[in-house]
Amino acid sequence: MEKNKTKEEYFEGIGRRKTSTARVRITPATKTTLTVNGKDAKEYFHTEDERRLVLDPIVKGLADSKGTLKWSVEVHVTGGGAHSQSEAVRQGLARALLLTDIELRTPMKALGFLKRDPRAKERRKFGLKKARKAPQWSKR
Repeated sequence: MEKNKTKEEYFEGIGRRKTSTARVRITPATKTTLTVNGKDAKEYFHTEDERRLVLDPIVKGLADSKGTLKWSVEVHVTGGGAHSQSEAVRQGLARALLLTDIELRTPMKALGFLKRDPRAKERRKFGLKKARKAPQWSKR
């Protein structure tokens, strides 16, 4: 027997930064909630700066538009450090919000939330101590 389940409509966006990958799902809700890997965002991201980074697309991106709609945000993030993860979540959330309203593209793009930051740690090369640091050279 099949149960009649009403499927909740959600919008999904993927964000990346360094080695972090965030899969963000947003669903319309009565109040804005943010869950990261099964924990509340305040519990997962310890600093106020990281929490602000994550909520920037909702706070700044929806500021000019009719941002009265609240979202239930569910995030699954892996890899990297805490700051890298928060930036990946920011990009994923911005991409998910774009799927809800294409008019948000211009303000999100101007704020830089849709750009993938390509900077990553450079690999170590053979014969060097680090990526570019060479051993001390002596003539004799």
